[in-house]
Amino acid sequence: MTSPVQLIRPRRFGDARGWFTETYNRDAFAAIGIDCAFVQDNHSLSVPAFTLRGLHFQTPPAGQDKLVRCIRGRIFDVAVDLRRGSPTYGQWVGAELSAENGDQLFIPIGFAHGFVTLEPDCEVTYKCSGLYAPANDGGIAWDSVGIDWPIPAGVTPELSEKDKVQPALSDFDSPFDYDGRPLAPLA
Repeated sequence: MTSPVQLIRPRRFGDARGWFTETYNRDAFAAIGIDCAFVQDNHSLSVPAFTLRGLHFQTPPAGQDKLVRCIRGRIFDVAVDLRRGSPTYGQWVGAELSAENGDQLFIPIGFAHGFVTLEPDCEVTYKCSGLYAPANDGGIAWDSVGIDWPIPAGVTPELSEKDKVQPALSDFDSPFDYDGRPLAPLA
């Protein structure tokens, strides 16, 4: 049984010109247990270093699986288990995603997603399995989960007004159900 959150390392084929990689292939992803149809692509630019976006999700029936990658710069990307009844509820996993390493993080429905930029001018793209639904837009406070964010001491992350007022995890009543797959460390 695979972990619901997966770190994906697409293979790069390089030569004197640079490299080529396949970032998504429906059949290859289905073979590793990721069997969703993506319907929306998002792209963000964060100019200041230590911009923090998250922790976000969409509630049922408009949940979104996400496939996240950093195409410029470096980010620390996280997923937090929000599935009620899960033995790993409230736990998180994270990985550095960068333009250089090409790694991607798959975050299924039932998990909050967020990231912090580790340098200026970071661009992040992600595929979503559901369309944006403002009535189902949700979040929890970035500092209420115990995430070990790689933010230097004394630095306050750049936050949106929305992210400054998200509820703490302890005040969150989850609408997500546990599917029998506990969160596992990223490989």
